[in-house]
Order: sequence, then structure tokens, then C-alpha cells
Amino acid sequence: MSFVKTWLHNFLDIMLHELRGIFKDVGVLIIFFVGGLGYPIVYSLVYHNGILEDTPIAVVDDSADPYSRRYIRELDATREVSVAYSCVNMEEARSLLQKRKVNGIVYFPRDFGEKVVRGETAKLSIYADMSSFLYYKNLLMGANFVMLDEIKNIQIERFSAAGYSGQTLSQLVEPMKYEDNNPYNRAFSYGIFFLSAALLLVIQQTMFYGMSLRAGTMREESHSPALLPSVVEGSGVGRVVLGRGAAYWLLYMGIGMYIAYIIPAAFGLPQRGDFRDIFILLLFFITDCVLFCSTWSSLITRRETVFILFLFMSPVALFLTGFSWPTSAFPAFWKYFSYIFPSTFGCQAFINLNTAGGDLSTVRDLIAALAVQTIVYYVLSSVAIYVENWIIRHKELLQQKRNLVEERIGRGLGDRVSMDL
Repeated sequence: MSFVKTWLHNFLDIMLHELRGIFKDVGVLIIFFVGGLGYPIVYSLVYHNGILEDTPIAVVDDSADPYSRRYIRELDATREVSVAYSCVNMEEARSLLQKRKVNGIVYFPRDFGEKVVRGETAKLSIYADMSSFLYYKNLLMGANFVMLDEIKNIQIERFSAAGYSGQTLSQLVEPMKYEDNNPYNRAFSYGIFFLSAALLLVIQQTMFYGMSLRAGTMREESHSPALLPSVVEGSGVGRVVLGRGAAYWLLYMGIGMYIAYIIPAAFGLPQRGDFRDIFILLLFFITDCVLFCSTWSSLITRRETVFILFLFMSPVALFLTGFSWPTSAFPAFWKYFSYIFPSTFGCQAFINLNTAGGDLSTVRDLIAALAVQTIVYYVLSSVAIYVENWIIRHKELLQQKRNLVEERIGRGLGDRVSMDL
């Protein structure tokens, strides 16, 4: 019982010591509360209007044939774009684009219709205003939808001219019927597509930057977290890792619930997951993030290093969640590299629960991966604290040995020079 009391006493002392340090560090508070609470609001506001309809475009039709005119009519009929101007040449279309009267240009070359008639590959060019990704997305989607429909119409015309009709014609044009069904994001909203992954990533990234900033500050002031096993009587490395981690875990369970429940409700994002299932996911994900950050922050020796990492890590971690590119298509290196980050599994699980409306059985493997990561990072964090503590305690002895080695090397070089002379 005395061991348990000592363990709990040390654990609470370390946790309270870390909480006091967090609330005394203005930089950490800004990252945790301004970043952790503010970033989800900023992202949600920026991508709130994730659905854009009738994007105005200009059309330059140098071909002026039935095929190009039909393509233009169908393009104008799509939900994504609206043909606002028919221009005589590209100079006029570019002028409209520069004046922001249109957000894209579709150009049909002079030989467009001729190549269609000859059965050759006909090409058209698309130019998009890249000041917003939504302009590019709408123009490309609208053009692709019409292109697929036009290919089908052209095939029907050619097979009909060859004498085919009825069921035979239908089987030749469309041998296997398919239905395009996107149940979780029918309107192709970029907000739903992006925010479902970005929200949980905010937890990992702000925690890492805040914890690393705190660790770098302590080391600059010669108060490394690795000193705690020696300072607090009777406390081991495990108590230091868990005690410090508990301080961040308490803060981020509140921030995590705010991000997972309040932000989607406030901005109308999908909330198809059960409250209990998402809460269980947060328990595993935030615990994993705490130990992940504890492990990697052991490499941070200076406060400003965090801001360099900020520019590098966030886009990489976001892409590796698989929200924009299927993980099955990742090269082997990036697939295995993604296993380093809790967000790889946490964001996928959150999308499956909250956007797709799954339950815990659908994310069982992802939660198991988070649990394995937690164990691995606990061991690595403990090893890092132990090694750093040993180095600090033996620093003077190591310096003495280094000086002795340098003295012997210097003496040996001096004797060799004397012999050469």
C-alpha cells in the first residue's frame, strides 16, 4: 500500500507541476487555447460555403460545329457551371478572366468537330481561376460529366450508322450499367470533404507544438523533464511520463469534445456517429497523441524549433490521413511512414463514424492500431526520459572522460611531431 500511495502522490505532484508550467507559459496557452479552439472555427468559416453552383465561365468556340455547340449547351445545363460569355477569341476571354467576370475558360480548337467525325481523339482546353479551389473543381467536374455523356452519344451515333439498333446497340454502348452514388457527400461539398479530416488533425498538431514548446523552454532553462525522476522522491520514469501526460490529456479531452461535438453542430457538418462511439475514439486517440508528442518532444532542445516543424509537418500529416488520396494507392514508403502519426488512424476512424455513420465495429482495426501505437510510444517515451536523465546525471563524468581523451590525443600528436623533427 505504501508503494501505491507513493506512486499516486508522485503522479499527482508531477501532473500538477506540469499544469502550473502550462498555465505560466503564454506561448503554450496561445497554441492550446487560441489554436486548439480557434483553428476549427477558422477552418469551418473558410470552408462553410463548400458548395459552389453556376460558376460563370467563358467559351471560345473556334470549331463552331454541332458537336461543340451541343457540348456547350450541356455544359451550361450542369449544376457546376454557367456559360456566361461566348467569346470570339482567347484574348477576349482572358480579359474577362482578368476582370474577374468569369472564373474559367473552355476553348474548342478549330479541328474539334473534324476529329470527332473522323473518329480521332478530339481535344478541348480548360483554363480555371485558381484563386479558389472550388472554381477549378466545378469547372473540371462539369466538363468531365458532359464529356462522359458526349462519349456515349457519339458511340450511339457511330453504331447506329453501322446498322446496329435496339438491345444490341444498348449492349455495345453500355455493356455493364453502373450508377454513380456518393451517399456521404452528395453535393461534393469541399467543407465536408476537408474538415472531416482536418478537425482531428488540429488536436494532434496543436498538442505537439504546445508540448514541444514547453519541453524546449524547460531545456533552455536547464529544467528538462528528464530531471523529474531525480527531483521527485521515489518517482520512476513511468510516473513522469504518465504524470506529465495526464496534464495534457485532461486539457485535450475538453478540447477534443469541443472539436468533435460542438464545431460540427455549430457549422452544420455531418454528425451521423453515436456520441458514445466518438467519445471512445477520443479516449484512444488523445491518449495516443499525448504519448506520441511526449516521445517526439524529447528531441526538441530549443523553443524556436517548433515553428520550423509547424510549416513542414501539418500538410504531410494531413495528406497521410488518406482524405484526398486512398491509402491503398500510397507508395510503400509513404504508407509505412504514415503509421508514425496517430492522425492516420484517428482521422480515418472519425470520418467513418461521424461522416459515414458507422459504429465501433467498422473502426475496430483503426482503434486497435491506435492502442498499439499508444503502447509503443509509451515505451519509447520512457526510454527517452531514462536516457536523457542518465546523460544529465553523468554529464560531468562524460565531460571528464572527453577531456582525458582529448588530452591523450593531443599528447600523442605532440610526441609524433617531436619524433618527425
